[in-house]
Order: sequence, then C-alpha cells, then structure tokens
Amino acid sequence: MARVIIGVDPHKRSATIEVINEREQTIGQGRFGTDTDGYKAMLAAGRRHKDRVWAVEGCNGIGRHVAQRLVADGETVVDVPAKLSARARVFATGQGRKTDPVDARSVAVVALRTTGLRQVQADDTTVALRLLVDRRDQLGRARTDIVNRLHTLLLDLLPGGAKKDLSAQQARALLATVRPRDVVGKTRRWLASELIHELAVIDKKIKTAKQDLTELVASTGSRLLKLHGIGPSGAARLLGDVGDIRRFASRAHFASWNGTAPLDASSGDNNRHRLSRAGNRRINRALHIMAIVQLRRDTEGRRYYRRRLAEGKPPLEALRALKRRLSDVVYRQMVADTKRVETGPGGHAGATLISSAADPIPMIDTSDKSLPGPARPQPKTPLTINT
Repeated sequence: MARVIIGVDPHKRSATIEVINEREQTIGQGRFGTDTDGYKAMLAAGRRHKDRVWAVEGCNGIGRHVAQRLVADGETVVDVPAKLSARARVFATGQGRKTDPVDARSVAVVALRTTGLRQVQADDTTVALRLLVDRRDQLGRARTDIVNRLHTLLLDLLPGGAKKDLSAQQARALLATVRPRDVVGKTRRWLASELIHELAVIDKKIKTAKQDLTELVASTGSRLLKLHGIGPSGAARLLGDVGDIRRFASRAHFASWNGTAPLDASSGDNNRHRLSRAGNRRINRALHIMAIVQLRRDTEGRRYYRRRLAEGKPPLEALRALKRRLSDVVYRQMVADTKRVETGPGGHAGATLISSAADPIPMIDTSDKSLPGPARPQPKTPLTINT
C-alpha cells in the first residue's frame, strides 16, 4: 500500500478530501468543486504527496465522475464501498457525526486498512455493455406499461378485451373494428390509437437495441449466445456485470456472488436448503430466464429438473437447483472464452486482470458449497448439466 492515502467523499458539485499517512495522521485536507477549475485544484493538492493512492467512495455511483477523471489523468484509484466507510465512521471521534471531512477520513482509513479493494480502471467495453443492456431493460419496462394501459382501454372498447401478448399490428387491427359514437368511446379510441403508435415506436427501438447488443457481444469474442436460454440481453448483462471472470476463484464463488448458491436451512432430521436473497439480482434474473427457457424445450436442463422432482423436491426447490447448475454452465463458458482469447489470435475487449465490473469482488462464505453431498466430476461440455 502507498505511504499516502487520499480519501475522497464525492458529491455532484463538490468533493472533500482527507490525506492521511500510514500511521493515520492527517497531513492534508480540503473541499473542492467538481467543475474544471475545482478538479484541477484538487488534483494539484493531491499531487503534492508522493507515493499516493486515491480512495474514492462509490466509484460505480456518485463517485464515478471523479474516479474516472483521476484515472484518465494517470492516478491510482481504489473503490471504497459505502458500507465499509460507514463502519469506519462509527469508530471515529466526534460521536459518529456524518460530515464531509469525517466521511473523507473514513474512506481513507478503509483504504489503508483493507486489502483487496478494487482498483478502478478506465471505462471499457463492459461499461458500454452495461449501458446498452440497462437501456434495453428500460425499454422493456416502458413497453409493459404501454401494453397494460392499452389493455385497460381495449377492455372497455371490445367485449372481453384483447389477448395477453399483443403487438402493435394486432392492436391496430382490433381498434379498426371499433367505431364508437359517444364522446367517451371516441376518447378511449383516440387514446388507444396514441398508445398503439407509442408501442410501434418502442418496438422499433427494442429491435435496434437488440441488434446493437448482439454486435457488441460478438465483438468481445464471447460464446455465451451459444448457450440455450442466453440471448443478447442476458449475455450483455453477464459480461457487463461480471467483468473479468477470473476474479472468482471457483464456480462456487461465482454462485455465491450471483445468489444461486443455496443456504442451509436444515432443522433436526429435515435436511433442506433454501433460496438465497443475496448476490447480484440482475445476474440471478438472467439465470432465472435461462432456466425457464430450458424448461420449455427438451433440454438437459429440463431433464435435470424432472430428476429433481422425481427425487421428491418441490418445484421451486428443483428450479433453484437448476439455476445453481446453470450458474456452473455459465461460469465454465466464460472461463473457456477467456482462455481461448488468451491463447488464440485477436484480443478480448475489456479483458483485464483488474475487473471493472459493477459489483465488488465477493467474499467466500459457507454458502459457496455447490449442493449437499460429495463433489462430482465436472462435465466435459459446457451444455451438460451434471446430477
């Protein structure tokens, strides 16, 4: 660790810094604006100290704009999670009061005492993937809202309403059969027509977003799209949020991070495991969609699910076990992609030893156990689900 730590408590328009040495003695502090002049003054104040490391709180949140500017200027920056700085603040003097200088010092102390903090890297392809898949998810939620409002209007205009899965073309054909004569009916029909137009526009945007995601995922060299149940959005979410798969020591480590590792809920002679609510819920959702898609087809995933049911497992517990196995499938594929890119021609965009993923490197705990029972040999192909 460097001899000088510069803790940064970032805000939208200002940033407070506290400089401490390896004995936690304050050797500098200040408050600066985040505009061009203020940032230059903060950078100059920090560069007065040699062998320095900047510790910024929330580098994937409010601290991103400061951290990325520092990295672009050649500074070494580590990301301090807000939870850790909050714990350090509890033990600070001043009755634990939350002020910007106290926060900056807490960030610096955490960086000094903690090993394994993520070093911030310049934005790369994984960031672009996260931005695009977030946009795709926003479009999906907006489409759902439009369709729900359209169904409400069509229920009043058409006996029995419209079917659940409704496209803009189908809705337009249904609306063409309705000719209300009263002012209320005409208003409903006009509003429905407006919603159909919005639906057609957003469907076009979703189609474009899917094409953009497919091209960007392909440019990384990933073969996640070859896995049954992984589409462009799922692959982009995995690549964007996971970053460098090598930061996970094992498949169990990865499962604990994404929340598919079961938690022991045994009591007496009743030996069972329950769902984990921890972990990255976005990745968990991608694995859940993968599992549901596999259940709809004659796949190894569905056969594994049925074997679990035959063993007496409840449907939800069998589905959780399937998600746990699919987590292993995804892990093996991402590891294989990384090795293939390292040994083969070309390069992998954004593949670095220091991850730029959105979440911090997880800590191993007892829930990392894959499933109860002895370890089993790994399958030879990534699409095979082991029992």
